Amino acid sequence: MNIRRQLEAQELLVLSPHACCSSRSRGRLRVEEPCDLRTAFQRDRDRIIHSKTFRRLKHKTQVFLAPTGDHYRTRLTHVLEVSQIARTIAVCLRLNEHLAEAVALGHDLGHTPFGHAGEHTLNRLHPGGFRHYIQSLRVVDFLENHGQGLNLSWEVRNGIVKHSKGYRDILPDDSRELPATLEGQAVRVADIIAYLNHDMDDALRAEMIKESDLPCHLRRVVGDRPDLRIAAMMRDLIAETLRADEGRLRLSPMMQEVICGMRSFLYDNVYRNRLVHNEFEKAQRLISDLYLFFLEHEFPGGAEASCPKRRPPADAAEEKRLHRLVCDFIAGMTDRYALDIYTQIFMPKPWSVL
Repeated sequence: MNIRRQLEAQELLVLSPHACCSSRSRGRLRVEEPCDLRTAFQRDRDRIIHSKTFRRLKHKTQVFLAPTGDHYRTRLTHVLEVSQIARTIAVCLRLNEHLAEAVALGHDLGHTPFGHAGEHTLNRLHPGGFRHYIQSLRVVDFLENHGQGLNLSWEVRNGIVKHSKGYRDILPDDSRELPATLEGQAVRVADIIAYLNHDMDDALRAEMIKESDLPCHLRRVVGDRPDLRIAAMMRDLIAETLRADEGRLRLSPMMQEVICGMRSFLYDNVYRNRLVHNEFEKAQRLISDLYLFFLEHEFPGGAEASCPKRRPPADAAEEKRLHRLVCDFIAGMTDRYALDIYTQIFMPKPWSVL
C-alpha cells in the first residue's frame, strides 16, 4: 500500500482547481525516489524543520536585537506564526496546506544575525550584494546538509525566493513579481500580516508605543487586538480571492490601505525609533568588523579559535571566493554567536601569569 499515492489522489479530488497538487510538482534539482508515506511538499517541510539552519532561527533577531525577555519574537517564532496564518488561508481557499507550510517555514532561512541590520551591512560589503530571500534559496540549494542542500521541490523554492516585499506592493499586478503558486502568494501575504501584528505587540510590550497610538481609522477597520486584526486581514483576503476567482490572491483596496498604513506606522514609530536605530547601528558596526576581519583571517575553530591565523595574499579569483565564504559564514550566525565571537576577537582579555 502506497500512502503517498492515496494522498495525491485525494488532493486531486478535494483541492481547488487553482491549488498546486503534489503530483503535478515541477520536480527537484536532483531526481530522487519519491517517499511512499509523504507527498513531495510534506517531505520538503520535514527537511526544513530538521535542518540546522532552521534550529538557529530561535536565536536570531526579529526586531529587538538579542532580546532577553522570554516573550519577544525571534525569527523562529515569526516563521511559525507565518506558517499558521498561511495554512489557515490555504485551508479556507482549498489550497495545498503542505506546500504553504513548507514555504512559510523556509522563507527566512537566509536571514542574518541582528535582522535587517545584518542584511543591510552584508549588502554593502559583499561585492554581489545580499538579499535574505536569495540567501534563503542558497541555504536550501547549497549550504545545508554539508553542502548538498535539501533538494526541495521547485514550488517551495519559488515561494521562498518570491516571498519578500520590502516596502513594495503586497500583491503587485505584475505576476512576475509574485510566487507562481497561490500557496506561495499566501505566504507572501501571511508574512506581512504576521510581522505587522507581532512587531506591534512586541513594541507594546517594550512600552515604545501605546495601543491608542495606532490611528483611529485603522483601528476602526481591523480592531484593537492582534487576534482581531489578523482575523480581519485573513477574512478580507479569503473573501476577495473567492469573489474574484481568477487564480491569484486578492485584497480589497480598503484592506490594502490599512495594511500599508500599519506598515508606515511601524516604520515611523518602531523600526526607525531612536532606541531601535541606535542598536541597529551598533549591530551594523559589529557585522562590518567581523566581515573585514574574516577576509584577512581564517575562520576560528578548535584550540586556535582565540588566535585566528592571517590569510596569505589572494588573487582576484580567490578574493571573490573569500567574500562568498565570509558572507555565508556571517549570514548563518545567530545573534549570540556573533556577539560571542566579536568579544573573543576584539575585546582585550586580562593577562594572567601562572
